[in-house]
Amino acid sequence: MSVSHPYQALTPSVVLDALSALGLPVDGRLSALSSYENRVYQVHLDDDSSVVAKFYRPGRWNEAQIREEHAFTAALVADDIPVVGPLVLNGMSLHEARIVHDGVDGHFWFSVSPCRGGRAPELDDPDVLMWIGRLMARMHLVGERQAFVHRPALNLHTFGEAPRDLLVSQGWIAAEVQQQWLDLCTQALELVRSRMPAQVQQLRLHGDCHPGNILWTPDGMPQPGPHFVDLDDARMGPAVQDLWMLLHGDELERRQKLAIVLEGYESMRPFDRQELQWVEPLRTLRIIHYSAWLASRQDDPAFPMHFPWFGTADYWRGQCDTLREQIELMA
Repeated sequence: MSVSHPYQALTPSVVLDALSALGLPVDGRLSALSSYENRVYQVHLDDDSSVVAKFYRPGRWNEAQIREEHAFTAALVADDIPVVGPLVLNGMSLHEARIVHDGVDGHFWFSVSPCRGGRAPELDDPDVLMWIGRLMARMHLVGERQAFVHRPALNLHTFGEAPRDLLVSQGWIAAEVQQQWLDLCTQALELVRSRMPAQVQQLRLHGDCHPGNILWTPDGMPQPGPHFVDLDDARMGPAVQDLWMLLHGDELERRQKLAIVLEGYESMRPFDRQELQWVEPLRTLRIIHYSAWLASRQDDPAFPMHFPWFGTADYWRGQCDTLREQIELMA
């Protein structure tokens, strides 16, 4: 069998053998968990407990970048901040699974974490928003102690210009709307440049703090309240990046919720209110980056299957409409 993507060689036996080699008593049962970027599995053990194994996407992060994520997570745990981080097994949190497939040597970096459940947070509840604000501030107090050395920063180039150039140079934009999209993208990025200073205070962030990456443990359970999961996108960036993605609803609802989050946040850490002006520029960068992310993952069979509409003329017309809206909001 020819392998078009490395993940096709990541069979259940590879996963189970990798965990067994760490001394974990796997019982042969595993199930895939929702994740597009990496491959994540719940693996059951002989004592009826389970762990979560994350196999990192080859070529996305190098070893040093993954170790920085793990060190950041460990620092958060040391400060009693509820995040789900990798277990230290045999003295290490990062492990390597070597495979030979079709005569080709390969490997996957992987980690093993505790299996923690929870439900989505009730983001219409002011007490929940306040709690999350306090927790985010505590995370940022740890994040500002030192900088990432190997992980990239979130800025105009990494989330705007580079994604735009990739989409154009590789011909992903439908020909009938390419010039229209490029003109709108250029206009939007110029507004981002004018709204966000080139040099902003940056700290280590969660990086992808949408509601799906916060799980809420109900009262009566161990460690009730919110806990953060999936620091895979951790990077340097402005503090507001970890706040704006939590907020949904119309503009008035978002403002009201943000006020509550900030009340909790500022009870633990100062927040520069100037950063509120960067919410729409950051949203614009995320929109452009998302299209480039989809384009760069088309060699993974899971992506064309789950995102069949990507690259169509209708998709790019929709992106043009979205960029127009963002231009109006920023202008």
